[in-house]
Amino acid sequence: GLLTMTAIMTRDYPTIMAVSLLSAVIVLVSNLVTDILYAVVDPTIQYR
Repeated sequence: GLLTMTAIMTRDYPTIMAVSLLSAVIVLVSNLVTDILYAVVDPTIQYR
């Protein structure tokens, strides 16, 4: 939010990179959790 916008405006590259990395990790973990929950909720789905 505000930290990201301030970092962009002041060209604080380490903070921008950290926020981008954190966002990417959150997206990847949420995709993994979603895939696992699909297999738990719907038993017809099988991973081979």
